[in-house]
Amino acid sequence: MKKFFIEFVTAVSSKKGRWITLAVWVLLVAVLTAVFPSVNKETDNGAANLPDNAMSVKAEKIAKEQYPDNTGTPLLIVWHRTDGLTTQDYQKISSLYQHLEKHPLSAQNFLPPLGKLPPQGLQASASEDGKTIVTPVFMNKKASTEELTSDLSSLKKYLSKVESKSLFDRKISDSGLHVRFTGPVGISTDASALFSKADVTLLIGTVLLVLILLVLLYRSPLLALVPLIGVGFAYGVTNPLLGFLAKEGFITVDSQAVSIMTVLLFGAGTDYCLFLVSKYRECLLEEEDKFTALEHAIKHSGGAILVSALTVVLSLSTLLLAQYGSFHRFAVPFSLVILIMGMAALTLLPALLGILGRAAFYPFVPRTEEMTKKLEEKKGKKVRRIAPHGKFSRKIGHWVTRKPWTVIILSVVLLGALASFVPRIQYTQDLIESFPKDMPSREGFDLMSEHFSQGKLAPLQLIINTEGKKVEIKDQLSKLSYIEEVSEKKEGVKNKEYHSYDITLKEDPYSMEAVDTIPKLNKKVSTILKDSGVEPQDHLWIGGETSKQYDTVKTTERDMKVIVPTVIVIIAALLLMYLRSIVAMVYLILTVLLSYLSALGAGWILVHDVLGISAIQGLIPLYSFVFLVALGEDYNIFMISSIWKNKNKQSNRLAIANGVSETSSVITSAGLILAGTFAVLATLPIQVLLQFGIVTAIGVLLDTFVVRPLLVPAITAVLGRYAYWPGRRWKMKESEEE
Repeated sequence: MKKFFIEFVTAVSSKKGRWITLAVWVLLVAVLTAVFPSVNKETDNGAANLPDNAMSVKAEKIAKEQYPDNTGTPLLIVWHRTDGLTTQDYQKISSLYQHLEKHPLSAQNFLPPLGKLPPQGLQASASEDGKTIVTPVFMNKKASTEELTSDLSSLKKYLSKVESKSLFDRKISDSGLHVRFTGPVGISTDASALFSKADVTLLIGTVLLVLILLVLLYRSPLLALVPLIGVGFAYGVTNPLLGFLAKEGFITVDSQAVSIMTVLLFGAGTDYCLFLVSKYRECLLEEEDKFTALEHAIKHSGGAILVSALTVVLSLSTLLLAQYGSFHRFAVPFSLVILIMGMAALTLLPALLGILGRAAFYPFVPRTEEMTKKLEEKKGKKVRRIAPHGKFSRKIGHWVTRKPWTVIILSVVLLGALASFVPRIQYTQDLIESFPKDMPSREGFDLMSEHFSQGKLAPLQLIINTEGKKVEIKDQLSKLSYIEEVSEKKEGVKNKEYHSYDITLKEDPYSMEAVDTIPKLNKKVSTILKDSGVEPQDHLWIGGETSKQYDTVKTTERDMKVIVPTVIVIIAALLLMYLRSIVAMVYLILTVLLSYLSALGAGWILVHDVLGISAIQGLIPLYSFVFLVALGEDYNIFMISSIWKNKNKQSNRLAIANGVSETSSVITSAGLILAGTFAVLATLPIQVLLQFGIVTAIGVLLDTFVVRPLLVPAITAVLGRYAYWPGRRWKMKESEEE
């Protein structure tokens, strides 16, 4: 199998095969782009995140059946004046609703008769301080984001004519009337626009960063373009394939997944290209024929690239096991893009290198010693010959093998100190906090929170099925310390045995304190039902935003418990098959896990203590785990495979020192590029991406500069031949080890 793989990859980069391979990729991209839609046109940012068996989802379903509301999806218009709303302001509100009665929006479904109310009637619905009022317009639930965006644009144009454009543009702290669109419609349209801008910014920023880093690291303009060409072709294949899968309903893709996928492709894709390019450059120093040199490079690094790509693909595929929608929607885009990038790195890239040869490295062209002498004779002056490995890389390799315990202690102390901050991390499930503070819909939401009771913004909906038995619940719940108000019960439309109560919490309904009240409320209501002769199971449901956040916490915790061990098992199996060493498999996984925890701790220090963010999104730990563990093993595999190959001919200490020297520069280059691409996410105005970008970039840097060149080879040196047990190298004699 291995022989067939090497022969195949060598064939695609041969004199005849290189042009055929390039033509196949060009044709493939052209056909797929022409036939299938772009994935960006098939994103669904409103897809459900919670599974059907979540209590809040069940409550929502029962509420639709027993308490149907056909008004539609609410657009909340927030009207605010710092020094108090005036009679003229209320008249403008009335005029807007009169206008919408005569000229309804295309997606308008239901309009409250606010146009018929006098200013005094509207004033009764304003906040207690008289500064803010919220008025709804209900939109069609099936309306597309484009249609809703168009309708909001029409509303803005009308209000700008009545008042001025400053209604929407001026700062909230400024004097005058302010209008903000929020609620489900306002937030979804703002989020869509934000991600649309972010995608363009992200793509441009990532390409420029990778290009600049490649030029600085390799000082070759042409070589800097080669990996980007490979990445571009991989993107050209992946994008329409995902668009087709999403259009046909096989998968659901959201904008967040597309954004991170782009970063992953450029970061990891460039890494795979560099693994082959660096080895090709090294082989060109020893072999005059560029095709022979390329064949040697493929034999040396092709297996590592293949196993690395498979590790990431299978690790990311475990997200299919997730019940939380956002995790699940990541699985196919991420694993598919790495799979295709791996194929490009093993077919298209060798073909491009076969076409360009040594010219790819101009002006620092790698030549054999004999070629250098001939050139010197021809030019009549000394020509600088490229060294295979830098002096610093060689020094690191020797230091690690001579003082391994010092390296291990220093590395573990550093990583352990950072990891110690993990228990201090505060998490939040409030996705509205992930958006920029100046995003209009968030400004509107914040105004509502400031001027109205926080609990009333998102009350809980308690639904019980009494089975015809008498259940007195309102008075008992009203006495609870965390509940402010309980509404009168409503009977179900289809079944009178269903009773519904709206419960207003004293805490901010989006806070973790409020989330913690859900199990308490569930237990209390269960006790009341039992005392009334009703079995709580399948007779009690709690809905609302706070309940959704509680379900989110429980669902993501479940996903962590399932996915984390699954990823570890998959990586362990791949490492065991590739290295044939149980001992190496164990310490390689342990070092990656330590690196992940230290990245999470360091990320919290930066996010909380430097940027002043009070809590990080609850999705970050699993997001960063899958990426850091999978990508971290990439570097492990590439470096350790070099040590394993050296061990066939060299002593253990020399094999490790040379392995570090051979891979240090390429891993450093790859790590800087990968960390840089994830750091681009931190420039976006979306906190969940900013936090994910920070944690992942830190993790990659720790892998690049601590774990891979220092900790892993030092452990290998300390273990000696035991590091290879029970593989063939374990059987080598002690005399051969040192």
